This record gives sequence, structure tokens and C-alpha cells, in this order.
Amino acid sequence: MINLLDIRYVRLGTRQRDQADLFAREMLGLERARQEAGASYFRSDSRDHTLVYFDGDPADHTVGFELRTADELDAAAAELSNAGVEVRHGCADECEQRHVRSFIHFRDPTGNKIDLVLGPHHSGRRYFPSRDAGITGFSHVGLCTTDAQRDERFWTQVLGARVSDRIGDAPLLRIDEVHHKVAMFPTTRSGVQHVNHQVESVDDIMRAWYMLQKKGVKIAFGPGRHPTSGARFLYFFGPDGMIFEYSTGVRLITAEEELTYQPRQFPRGNESFCMWGAVPDIAEFREPA
Repeated sequence: MINLLDIRYVRLGTRQRDQADLFAREMLGLERARQEAGASYFRSDSRDHTLVYFDGDPADHTVGFELRTADELDAAAAELSNAGVEVRHGCADECEQRHVRSFIHFRDPTGNKIDLVLGPHHSGRRYFPSRDAGITGFSHVGLCTTDAQRDERFWTQVLGARVSDRIGDAPLLRIDEVHHKVAMFPTTRSGVQHVNHQVESVDDIMRAWYMLQKKGVKIAFGPGRHPTSGARFLYFFGPDGMIFEYSTGVRLITAEEELTYQPRQFPRGNESFCMWGAVPDIAEFREPA
């Protein structure tokens, strides 16, 4: 079984990179690390980068996960191939674009594009945001799934993720102590459904809520609190219809708890996404008609 160390980055195509760049800096509150080869790289913590906007199709999304050793990378490529998954090794130019030593690329059963990377670069300087958003780091993604049960089997049996909870058919998956690093939401397409950054406190969430509304950014959901992870949250729309989330206070499932932990089943409904009563303006979260 493949053992993912951590989520590393998300790459998003856009046809309006100048606008996406401005949003990432002024609204989202990230630090632009560099612009090169038709792409803008952004930092949210000590990693070289965690978000990339590149010139391309807005539906072209890739999520990168880190592995520990070259042996693990080779073993992952073999295991995926044995499972019938087409695996491609990144060329030197692609490794340079991702700022990693090496990587493999594949798609999960829905078609979500995944990189498994070795030796991703870290930054030698502190993260210095373009505004004081309170961001402590890139934390998780929501992914689309066209068959939640099938994809849950793939992510747990091949990629080694573990189910923390489910909302209807949607599994919330952990790869370390954090309640979830991947959340999979049933829909009719592939790609990234939302991008999460952790912030220091609920004060940062509330400051963002007021600031984003003042700037005319559409709020998608919240402020609220998830009954699954316990996190306080705010979702808002970014370029190309991508949804971004700030959250704080996410639950950790410790090694001791892991021994007896059982996933909880929440019904598909607004109350399972927010225990405070906020109603989502997000297609994948809405109650079924």
C-alpha cells in the first residue's frame, strides 16, 4: 500500500493569470514566490510553493502529494501499474516546474490528476504574506468524484488514506493526524472542488468575511462550523469558479485514537456541513432536491 506523507501543492489552469495572481495575493493573502514559464507560484508556509496558477485550461487541476523515499516512489509506480492505473514519470522540465527532485503522475478512477513527488523544495525564508490573513498553511483539497464508493476504495486500498467520517456518500479522508487532507464530493466532473488554507483563529475567519464582502467577493458558505472535523470555516469563490476555504480548529485523530477510531456516518443535509445553521451556496454541498 502507498503511504502518502502529506499534501504538497495544487496546480490550477487559468486563462486570466493576471487576475488570478491578483486574487491570490490581495484576496486570498498568499505570498507570490515567483513568476516563471507561464506560471505564478504562491507560498502559504515554509514550503517552496503550495498553489500554482498556470496558463492553461481552467478545468486542468493537479494535486501533489509527497512520498518519503525514492524506493517508495518506485514502489508506488509499480503498485499503481499493477492496479491497472497508467503511470507516467515526470521529465526533467516538469520536475523543474514543480520544484521537486522527481515525481510520477496518474489519474484516480474519476480522472483527478495526481502527482506523487519526491524531494519537494522548501523555502529558506519565512512566509511573508501580501496581507495579514492569518494563514498558517495549505491543508487540504476537496476533489470531485463520479462514484464515491469506487473512489473511496481506490484512495484507501491503493493510496493508504483512511476514512474519518462520511457525509452521505462523501468520504473525508486522512493521511496523517489531521481529520482530512482529501474530501471527495459526488458530482459529474473531475477536478479540484475546493482548496483549503488553515488560519490561526476564528478572528481571522471573521475579518476575512467582512473584508471579502467589502471587496465584492462572493461568499459561498459560512461563517460556520463543521460537525465532522469541528473546524470553523468560511468558503468563498475565486477565479474560474474555484472555491477557497479558510478554516481553523480542525480535529486531530491521534495515534492512540487511531487504534479504535470508527468513521461516523452523517446524513446528506445542510446540518451535516454546518452545525450553526449556515446554508451552502455550493452545488456539491446542497441538499438533494
